[in-house]
Amino acid sequence: MKKKNGLGKAIVWGAAAAAAGVAAKKAYDNSKKKQEEKVDNVSDQVMENRSYEGKNAYFVGGGLGSMAGAAYLIRDCKFPAEQITIYEGMHILGGSNDGIGTPEGGFVCRGGRMLNEETYENFWELFGSIPSLNNPDRSVTEEILNFDHAHPTHAKARLVDKEGNILDVRSMGFTQEERMALLKLMNTPEDKLDDMTIEQWFGPHFFTTNFWYMWQTTFAFQKWSSLFEFRRYMRRMILEFSRIETLAGVTRTPLNQYDSVIKPLETYLRDKGVNFIENCTVTDIDFAEGDGITAKTLHLDDNGEEKTVEIQAGDICIMTNACMTDSATLGDLHTPAPEPELKPISGELWSKVTMKKPGLGNPEPFFGDVHETNWESFTVTSRGNKLLKMIEDLTGNVPGSGALMTFKDSNWLMSIVIAAQPHFINQPMDETIFWGYGLYTDHVGDYVKKPMKDCTGEEMLTELLHHLHMEDHIDEIMADVVNVIPCMMPYVDAQFQPRKMTDRPNVVPEGSTNFAMISQFVEIPDDMVFTEEYSVRAARIAVYTLMDVDKTICPVTPYVKDPKVLLKAVQTAYR
Repeated sequence: MKKKNGLGKAIVWGAAAAAAGVAAKKAYDNSKKKQEEKVDNVSDQVMENRSYEGKNAYFVGGGLGSMAGAAYLIRDCKFPAEQITIYEGMHILGGSNDGIGTPEGGFVCRGGRMLNEETYENFWELFGSIPSLNNPDRSVTEEILNFDHAHPTHAKARLVDKEGNILDVRSMGFTQEERMALLKLMNTPEDKLDDMTIEQWFGPHFFTTNFWYMWQTTFAFQKWSSLFEFRRYMRRMILEFSRIETLAGVTRTPLNQYDSVIKPLETYLRDKGVNFIENCTVTDIDFAEGDGITAKTLHLDDNGEEKTVEIQAGDICIMTNACMTDSATLGDLHTPAPEPELKPISGELWSKVTMKKPGLGNPEPFFGDVHETNWESFTVTSRGNKLLKMIEDLTGNVPGSGALMTFKDSNWLMSIVIAAQPHFINQPMDETIFWGYGLYTDHVGDYVKKPMKDCTGEEMLTELLHHLHMEDHIDEIMADVVNVIPCMMPYVDAQFQPRKMTDRPNVVPEGSTNFAMISQFVEIPDDMVFTEEYSVRAARIAVYTLMDVDKTICPVTPYVKDPKVLLKAVQTAYR
């Protein structure tokens, strides 16, 4: 009877919340298109009449955010592409959207960037104007969504126990107290949650539920992660909450995100005339004296040569203030990924600029504890498809349909993802590739008695094969292996660290005349970090604000106020 009463209360709450949002949601849907068309047409006329003679735009960092920002300048501001410069410290663009390798040496996915059709509003809008490399008459958005609809996700083996059993995870496993704690969190204002962690809100049992294992490994949360971010994910991804056991909301790219997202965007920008300067690190930024924030000088390390760039009146400077894959290191089949020696390049720059002007945030909470912010991935390249076929027989999922498979009793909390093959543009037809990761890198393995961070690629694959209960086939599987490349990422979870609301700067800080910051470490109300959407939305905010563009930025879609979505969420919590 108690459960029924609890369900009744939850449904009443859901109905009340839904009713409160129905009118706003309806008005939002009915007026959005007309308002956007009217404003955008006027803005296009204004931009066509602007003069950009002698004006330049500088982007610090060559990740998705900077490249998206350059695209918005060209498309929506009519800014001359040849007057845009992007500085990148590495030899390759794309930031955390990577995918690289050779058939002989093996391939590397440091991680997979999950896309989502319903909640990546600005991402899909932007890439709707970027041509596909394979079919220039089709946009990247069309290419990705067409592929995804033809290869829908429906994972049949989300959690596997130590005996190799695929668990029934239809039930989230909540107690009534945990349901009420979730409900309370969803309705608690963020200003009440400064510096709080997830484990300060929920009791120990919560972290043994099916929900936690699935939610944690899908998004890479830890018990000590920020309660802010957990709350935002629960609200923003409430659609995914109702299908977390199958990950049906995962939107797949035809290839890895570097080949499917970054390469077409880079090609578009290069064809337009954008200047890319690689192997060039911005080591410091000087600002004008006095009140306000006006960037004046960039200090560069250009292939070992120190240079400066003076920022003139009318120029803009947009800086990537931190990157989750900074300082990552790679190993191989016989070598562990070395302990990172370099400090985070972008995080160090952020630290320097915060000392010069107020209102630029505080990097210390994010980059103060590598033990809490690291995890390690590994990419397996094999000749033939023997191992993938064995996993398919176990799970019932063909490659590309199963999403994340987590070994819940693993000391490393290991998960794997098997994408549709091929996953790389230069991958031979007779090779197969998949990647996995572990969240607890300092824990000793269940079968390989070493911490994950000290393991070679061969040892990581050995540990995985034991969890798959394929130990009798280790020799034959290993005979087909080209390489297993471990990747240690010391700051990959840094954006989830507990923080104060003021620790992340606004995209355009108060008082700025020409300076903005874009990354997973800026503050965008209601949106969630660790996503492609966050990078693109930040870039759009930065460009539109600095360039005084009166065009619509796609708002966060209020699914948390949708009555049908809320009802499904309540039903899921009580399954």
